[in-house]
Amino acid sequence: MRGFVMIGVLLSGMAAAAQVGEPWREAPEYLPLVAPAGGRHTAYRVYVSPLDLETNLRSLTADASLVRAPGAWQPRAMLALDAFGLAGRYDRSGMARVYGARQPHVARGARAEDGRVVESWTLISPYPDAALRRLSEGTLLVVLRLP
Repeated sequence: MRGFVMIGVLLSGMAAAAQVGEPWREAPEYLPLVAPAGGRHTAYRVYVSPLDLETNLRSLTADASLVRAPGAWQPRAMLALDAFGLAGRYDRSGMARVYGARQPHVARGARAEDGRVVESWTLISPYPDAALRRLSEGTLLVVLRLP
């Protein structure tokens, strides 16, 4: 139950970074992997958890602010470059190298406030360290705050 509470605190809007606790920690060192250069990167927040993707997704099931669209929150194996997308400033060959033959599992969804989608979430597991040298079995959470 504590994990669910911390997810809710983590993503409750303003000052989420100051309120986050176990199992998530804010990880700004990952911004270059996921956020575009320029001013738009301020809309992104990145968090990591030592828990696997399935455990983190189970902790989200009771969160009423999550949008339950068809296909949302369903983990899927995909190529690392598809998981991380094209917006980030990461080394594409380094990303492919760190994953090798493995594919991360990715779950995507959205969060709403007052009936309006305000955040897009991407959860990735396993995820690389920020230097693209090794994989962690935990989960990387990318939150994009929508205007």
